[in-house]
Amino acid sequence: MATMVPRYDVPSPIAPLDVSRAELWKDNAFAPLFDRLRAEDPIHYCPDSQFGPYWSVTRHADIMHVESLPELYSSSWRYGGITILGEGVPIFGDDLLPMFIAMDRPEHTGQRRTVAPAFTPSEMTRLNASMRARTEEVIDSLPVDEDFDWVDRVSIELTTQMLAILFDFPWAERRKLTYWSDWAGDLEAARDPELGPKRMAILWECGAYFTRLWQEREAASPAPDLISMMIHSEATRSMTPHEYLGNLLLLIVGGNDTTRNSMSALPIVGRLWPEEWDKIAADAALIPSAAQELIRWQTPLAHMRRTASADSELGGKQVKAGDKVVLWYMSGNRDGGVFEDPERFIADRPNVRRHLAFGFGIHRCVGARLAELQVTTLLEVLRDRGLRAVQTGEPERVASCFVHGYRTLPARLVRC
Repeated sequence: MATMVPRYDVPSPIAPLDVSRAELWKDNAFAPLFDRLRAEDPIHYCPDSQFGPYWSVTRHADIMHVESLPELYSSSWRYGGITILGEGVPIFGDDLLPMFIAMDRPEHTGQRRTVAPAFTPSEMTRLNASMRARTEEVIDSLPVDEDFDWVDRVSIELTTQMLAILFDFPWAERRKLTYWSDWAGDLEAARDPELGPKRMAILWECGAYFTRLWQEREAASPAPDLISMMIHSEATRSMTPHEYLGNLLLLIVGGNDTTRNSMSALPIVGRLWPEEWDKIAADAALIPSAAQELIRWQTPLAHMRRTASADSELGGKQVKAGDKVVLWYMSGNRDGGVFEDPERFIADRPNVRRHLAFGFGIHRCVGARLAELQVTTLLEVLRDRGLRAVQTGEPERVASCFVHGYRTLPARLVRC
């Protein structure tokens, strides 16, 4: 594969726009830029950014097109992986921590197939009762008409409990999973000369912990947890320590951030559009649609990256082999040509399942069903108890163009 070309002339109706800047995401100020790119230059070349040159793909149809051509637009860690970060930076799917989401076929197929049984419809049925009970316990522990941090008390607690069950992780230490996930997904820390080494030390601490769990499970009989599944699968039992840590971080961050940040958005939409919660309160049949809409509206992972494996034409633009192609899911899920009034949360949106928050094609999120079930269960429990979550203060947002989420969010439960 050719190396990334640093710069070349590309016809563009507008000056280069860099939508990767951390402050745009910390200040929730990215939407106008995506609106402009979709309208004026949906395949847009940015020749200079902190992550190097890259193409922005911003329309729903174009994102699906790129995702449908995995041989042409590679996800492989060997060419830079699945984030906008530059090559050689220790992050998901690079040359230090390969993982199956950052692999091409056929390598991707075998490793994905190993963990897929943990997320089948039958497994969701098996998990449903315990998930409901744990969600009820968390909600029933919260005050009504008093402020608290929704991210800490609800989103983190529910998703971390679920991850601990999937890994059969020591329950008392489950918050380590959140800690490791936050560091793993921090693109800004990965590039920082001081935080970068600290971040990698924390991730190798994670690796050492899971290596001990691997050794314990290897000596035991096969079990349905994800670690045991990897141990006893031909596709993954011979993984290197780097591959093992890479795949664990994928499952931790995927299981944590997608669900956690979708749940965290609930009080915001509850404040902005209380009438939409009234629809849910009046009709429980809307909950599956409303859960999908919450995931679409939040879009917890803002982008995925691909690398062109050959010269190609994309939306009338000439993409060169080795170019970094960034698929902005956040923008695709706000495409007004697909979603009417896309900035608004609409509980009964008729085409909500067309959202791109889980990706599309062979790399669609393997845990999508689990994320949907967790969000659905939260909405069901709140509705059954006659409660609505409402934002009461400004959130602290993650300063990252990858994880689109919240560190804190003041909220309260009110009766409805």
